[in-house]
Amino acid sequence: MTNTGGGGPRPRGTWRREGAITATAFALCLLGGVVQDDGSTLSPPSAAAYFVAVVSCAVIPVRHRVPLAAMAVTTASGVLAPFLGLLLSPLIAAPAVITAYSYSLTARTERRAASAVALISVALLVASTPLFGALSWKDASRVGAVAAFPLVAGVLGHSAQNRRAYLAAVEERARRAEESRDSEARRRVAEERVRIARELHDLVAHQITLANAQATVAAHLFDTRPEQTRKSLKELVATTSDALDDLRATVGLLRQSGDSAAPAEPAPGLSRLSTLLESFRRAGLDVSVHQEGTARPLPPGVDLTAYRIVQEALTNVTKHAATGSARVRLAWHRDRVTISVADDGGGARTAPNTSTGSSASAVPDRPPGYGLIGMRERATAVGGHLSAGRRPEGGFLVSTQLPLPPAKDTTRMTDGATTTEGRMADGVTGYGRTGDGQAGDTP
Repeated sequence: MTNTGGGGPRPRGTWRREGAITATAFALCLLGGVVQDDGSTLSPPSAAAYFVAVVSCAVIPVRHRVPLAAMAVTTASGVLAPFLGLLLSPLIAAPAVITAYSYSLTARTERRAASAVALISVALLVASTPLFGALSWKDASRVGAVAAFPLVAGVLGHSAQNRRAYLAAVEERARRAEESRDSEARRRVAEERVRIARELHDLVAHQITLANAQATVAAHLFDTRPEQTRKSLKELVATTSDALDDLRATVGLLRQSGDSAAPAEPAPGLSRLSTLLESFRRAGLDVSVHQEGTARPLPPGVDLTAYRIVQEALTNVTKHAATGSARVRLAWHRDRVTISVADDGGGARTAPNTSTGSSASAVPDRPPGYGLIGMRERATAVGGHLSAGRRPEGGFLVSTQLPLPPAKDTTRMTDGATTTEGRMADGVTGYGRTGDGQAGDTP
């Protein structure tokens, strides 16, 4: 049996609806008990009519709790009507029709509902067919209506059940879609937060590291070389001013409610590598550049990634390495570019932090940063790979391989590819080959 009613108290509206259905069924059943086949005047209901109406309608309120039992009682009452001298008409069969609809609405399987409803129709058909005498057209229409009404009720109940299942499925899909949208929104927010944090880290760490180095130089030369101190302080002012401008522009972009109508400044790339290296040289870091192969333009995302990795690697050299020099190497291959930044610093670095993948500072109370984490995330985001660690000969090495788009005109290179070492000459971008420069040349 299917029990869909539950054991808890029903709402007041449910009891009102059940009361109205039961009263209507009782009135129809009682009216059917006074109908005569010969068309005589209606007389008051007999005791048999009251008996059939009361018994068959008494189980209607519990048809949701015990549907099969309610259906059996209403069907038995209808079958019993002819034996009590009543005319079995569709009116007397109204309680059976109601229970057939309710059972079809809540049945677990379609086959079970069809079998039960067909059994009701057969029982009422047999009970309403006259056993003796000829079957007139009037009797045939009555018998057909008595047998057909439960079948129609069963079809309607099954249709209503399918509609409820369809609406429930639609609501479930809508709920899952809403949850999926919420999850996707949270994922995108998390990714955007990481991206913003990475950009701010690269921006602030670079500028503040340069400012710290310039302030250190100024403090060290304050008494002995006042002119050099004044120059370092001027560079410190320029560095902090640039940092404030960059932060102001970044915060302005984050505070915009919509797309900006004004064109944004192009993202930095290897074309600005010479400017980047010059900023480190002004802070006291001697940077040399070594290129191999033929440089090619990079996609915007890869170009920005290459620039940020060089920037962060040199920033880490300035902060952590006990050396005043670093080497940047760019190797251009057919399908990738390899960028490495190395220093030969001494023991200023501690062992690499295994939890973050970065090297801790020599300062014992400085927490580990997120520089190497950000560089790895950037390289992975564009389909590249980054590795970092101590060099066997001393110092630290950051190396990354970034993918290159297929070259339109591929130039066959000889085994002995021409390489150029030294600092980049003034005005030469990071895309071209470097020329031999003197010590102290602007990259």
